[in-house]
Amino acid sequence: MPVPKIASAGKSGGASDGAPLIDPSHLNLTQKTDRLVAESSAWVSGHVLDILIAAGIGVAIAVALLGLRSLGCKLLGRWGRDPHWPVIFARVLAKTKVYFIVLLSAELVASHAYTPPGLMSVVHAAFVVAFAIQAAVWARELVLGYLEHRVGANEGHSTLGSAVSIIRLLVTVTLFAIAIILILSNLGVNVTGLVAGLGVGGIAIGLAAQGIFSDLFAALSIIFDKPFRKGDTITFGQVNGSVENIGLKTTRVRAVSGEEVVVANAKLLDQQIHNFARLKRRRIVLKFGLATSTPPDKCRQVPDIAAKVVGEQPKTGLVRCGMTGFGDSSFEFELQADVQSTDYDVTFATRNAIAIGLMEALGAAEIEFSNPSQTVFFAAPDGTLVAPPGSVKPRRETE
Repeated sequence: MPVPKIASAGKSGGASDGAPLIDPSHLNLTQKTDRLVAESSAWVSGHVLDILIAAGIGVAIAVALLGLRSLGCKLLGRWGRDPHWPVIFARVLAKTKVYFIVLLSAELVASHAYTPPGLMSVVHAAFVVAFAIQAAVWARELVLGYLEHRVGANEGHSTLGSAVSIIRLLVTVTLFAIAIILILSNLGVNVTGLVAGLGVGGIAIGLAAQGIFSDLFAALSIIFDKPFRKGDTITFGQVNGSVENIGLKTTRVRAVSGEEVVVANAKLLDQQIHNFARLKRRRIVLKFGLATSTPPDKCRQVPDIAAKVVGEQPKTGLVRCGMTGFGDSSFEFELQADVQSTDYDVTFATRNAIAIGLMEALGAAEIEFSNPSQTVFFAAPDGTLVAPPGSVKPRRETE
C-alpha cells in the first residue's frame, strides 16, 4: 500500500507531489510499521557507502569488545576467584553481555549513517535499555568485588558471611532499581512520582528500622575496618573472651568465665576494644618491694640480677627494671619484660619462672623482700618519746 507523506516541522503547505500530509500521531500501528519499512528501504538504497563504512567501524568495535570479554574470561581462569583488583577488573570484563556489544555497534552505525528518525529512535531505545542493564551489571561486580576484597576470598569462613549475602542482595536491588528508573526516563515515561514514592518509602522504612540499620552499618564497619575477626580474643568494658560469631545485628563472645555474652554491633563499636589476637609479643610487669634496711649498694645490684634472671627464659628480653619509689615500709621496684609469643599460657609460665628466679637470686644476694610492718611510739606526759614495749630488754636487779 502507498505510504502517505508525513508533515514535518520545517515545512508548511502541501507536498510537491500532491500527496496529503498526515500527522504521525494519527497513524495506527500498521501504518507506522509500513512507514518505517519504507524509510528504511529508501535509506539503504540511498546511503549504501555510508552504511558500509559505519558497519565496518561497528564490527571492528564489536570484535574489540568481544576480545576484551574473552580476555577477562581467560584471566579469571588463570588467576581464579581471589578478590584482588586485577581479578575484579577481569570479572567486570567477563560480565560484558553480547547483546550490549551488538546494540552498541548498531547505535554507532545508526549515528553515523544518516539513519531515518523512525529507525534511529528504535535503535536508540534498545541501546538505552541494554546500556542501563550493562552498567548495573558492571557496577554490581565492582562493588561486590571490592566488598569481597575487604572481607576475604573464602566467604564461608569470613568474618561476616551472612552480612555479605544481605549486602549483595541490597546492592543488586539498588543498582537494578536505578537502571529501571533510568530506562523509563529515557523512554519518555514520567518517573517523578515513582522516585518520590521510593524516597518517601525509604525514609519510612529507615525510621521504622533505625536500630536494625544502625547495627547493619556497624557490621559494615567491621567488614571494612576489621577491628576483630571470628576467633580473636578481645576485651571491652568488663568482658574478656573469644569472638564466636559476628552477625548482622549482634556479636557473640565466649567470656573466659564460660558464659556467652551477646552485644549489639553498634554498642560494641562504641566501646574501646582490646584485640589480643593482633599481639606480636606480650609484656610482663612485676612489682616488688625490698626492705627499708636494704643498703643503696644492694639496690643498685637489682637491675643486673633481674636481667640475668630474665635472660634465662626463652624468647624473653628485659625491657627495664629499677626503683620506682618509696613505700610505707619498702623500697618499690618494677620489672618489665617482653615475651615473644602470643600464647597467654606461655606468658603466664614465663612470668611464674621469672618471679621464682628473682626470689632465689635476691635471696642468694642477701637482699630481703619487704614485710609490711608498723612501729608505734608512745609519748610521756612531758612529751618525750617512750620506746615501744619489747624494744628494750628488762634490766636485772643486783642481788
